[in-house]
Amino acid sequence: MQSAAADVFDEAYYKRFYFDRKTKVVDPQHVERLGAFICAYLRYLRVPVQRVLDVGCGIGLWKDIVERHFPGASYHGVELSDYLCDRYGWERGSVVDFEAKKPFDFVICQGVLPYLGPPDLKLALQNLGRLSEGALYLEAVTLEDFERDVVDEEVTDPNLYRHRASVYRRGLARSFREVGGGLWLSRRAELPLYSLEFAAE
Repeated sequence: MQSAAADVFDEAYYKRFYFDRKTKVVDPQHVERLGAFICAYLRYLRVPVQRVLDVGCGIGLWKDIVERHFPGASYHGVELSDYLCDRYGWERGSVVDFEAKKPFDFVICQGVLPYLGPPDLKLALQNLGRLSEGALYLEAVTLEDFERDVVDEEVTDPNLYRHRASVYRRGLARSFREVGGGLWLSRRAELPLYSLEFAAE
């Protein structure tokens, strides 16, 4: 029931899942399309984006996307992996307990939470609520994704926890409202949205 330890995310891990053409699961073109969609949606919703936190930022694929779509916004990468912090200069930290003096306008948490056991997942979902006062983009594969064969298990890390989607939704509901596409709006954000732009609660 323990979360993945920091030493799991070493050079060999990133070579397998990010850099080796035969085994990598990261598609930069997919991240570009995703980033363009999320950033356009944030502009449509009129979320002011000046400070961005990418928690579990990996190799920093979102950095250029943020700089391109929100010129002048600051990007802050946080990563558990010592290897990546040394290589890219990210701040070392965990989504479970990372603290900031001031909440961010836009928080990105992609592919991180399935590595957490249930106690840490609960803490991380609460912490995301503290870290964002604007929007959160969250991507996490769920038990239902495996059951519906949405996940390609040939290339997916077998060490992921298979939490139910309802666990994520319940954990985020106190601090966020779901607006689709993996995007959540902080309940602190005073934005005039229509009722049907929110998911049913």
